[in-house]
Amino acid sequence: MKKIIILCAIMITSSILSSCSPIVQGAAAVTTVATMSNDRRTMGEILDDKTLYIDLGNLVAKDPMLEDAHINFNVYNQAVLMTGEAPDDNVIDYLESIVKSKSAKISQLINEVEVMPKSSYIDRAKDGVITVQIETLFLNQEVFHPSHVSVLTERKVVYLMGSVTKREAEHATNVASKAKNVKKVVKLFNYLLVRPAKEIEKDNKKKEAALKRAELEAKKAELEAKQNELNQQLYELGSD
Repeated sequence: MKKIIILCAIMITSSILSSCSPIVQGAAAVTTVATMSNDRRTMGEILDDKTLYIDLGNLVAKDPMLEDAHINFNVYNQAVLMTGEAPDDNVIDYLESIVKSKSAKISQLINEVEVMPKSSYIDRAKDGVITVQIETLFLNQEVFHPSHVSVLTERKVVYLMGSVTKREAEHATNVASKAKNVKKVVKLFNYLLVRPAKEIEKDNKKKEAALKRAELEAKKAELEAKQNELNQQLYELGSD
């Protein structure tokens, strides 16, 4: 049974790998309308990140110098994370130079590429499973919205990016560390002193709406109780 589950995960992840060349992971790869509405980046910033993400992936895929390397990217607010494997330091240096030259908007380049043989498709599939686990865990908590933290997994090491408060960062790290087979969690956050005012206002409106609903439900229950009481009295009068 365990082999069947792993095989299914590999098949799903492999289909993603084959369609995306070396850029296969990270929440920056897919952004839904619902996610965008809760993202702390502006629409323009999201578009810039997605465009850079795609451009870097295409750059690596078409470069013969990187044929023996396996590279993943994640981009958040123009901070670029590179992970993967390369045959030697010269290739890593070359990779870093072409990435830096790709866009003047890159605010930070985080190079986590290591000199070692390319990971297998099975290992990449397992990393994909870890990422999905973490993103699912993020859906089941209320400290931050899942769109606030972007996840990339490489050789069981989880990299977290996003603009969050320290409380949100610690919670995200703790949640991610609970996923199965995680070796280490690396925090690459941009820290906010406080949550954005619009989010606080939105939460306050939700609380007010919930309070009003609770008051209406209580009033409804009270009226139903009185109605039942009156019905009982009418029944008793009819019996007499």
